[in-house]
Amino acid sequence: MKTIGLIGGMSWESSLEYYRIVNEETKARLGPSHSCPCIMYSVDFARIETLQHRGDWETLAKQMIELAVCLQKAGADCIVLCTNTMHMMADAVQKAVTVPLLHIADAAAAEARRLGISKVGLMATKFTMEEPFYKERLHQHGITAVTPSEAERDLIHHIIYSELIAGNFQESSRQKMAGIISHLGEEGCEAVVLGCTELPLLVTPERSPLPTLDTTALHAKAAVKWALDKA
Repeated sequence: MKTIGLIGGMSWESSLEYYRIVNEETKARLGPSHSCPCIMYSVDFARIETLQHRGDWETLAKQMIELAVCLQKAGADCIVLCTNTMHMMADAVQKAVTVPLLHIADAAAAEARRLGISKVGLMATKFTMEEPFYKERLHQHGITAVTPSEAERDLIHHIIYSELIAGNFQESSRQKMAGIISHLGEEGCEAVVLGCTELPLLVTPERSPLPTLDTTALHAKAAVKWALDKA
């Protein structure tokens, strides 16, 4: 099995899920005594968040490139950015390393296509919902992404940064998310992409009016599949 390089800490709440899932998936595929060969570099998210809200994506890209290069030098055979928003600089990171970067939107699109879904709602940070990089990547796979209204985008962003990254999961926020998902369903969406790796910790399948595409789990499982297929 190849070694997976994980860039985590954005936030550590969801990075913990990545580590759990890659190991559980490896055990499920190979047997109970197996675990996943992986290397994780976990950042201080407070610094990342400050740069995000300043719009300093150039500095953030340089940091992600440095981390990817570090992981490659440490022996990683692929790079996994354990965050949706930072895939804004995925192309720049990929150009800086010779090992593949496994794109999170590709994992979401593959699941949508497997389910026969062509139109999805996208719930994420405002950066991910409002910049074109994520929707364009889905579109390359034949998936149309619809985002909530401006007020709903503001609300989702606020909940992510004021609650979820701190591990604070409020029932009132869960209900608000369900309402937004219902609105996306009214616009013809067949499922919703939980395009922030913390969102699956709040929006569970049984509480969602539409099927959910859990990007954290899908990305982590896709990384294990790649690591086994390339072994």
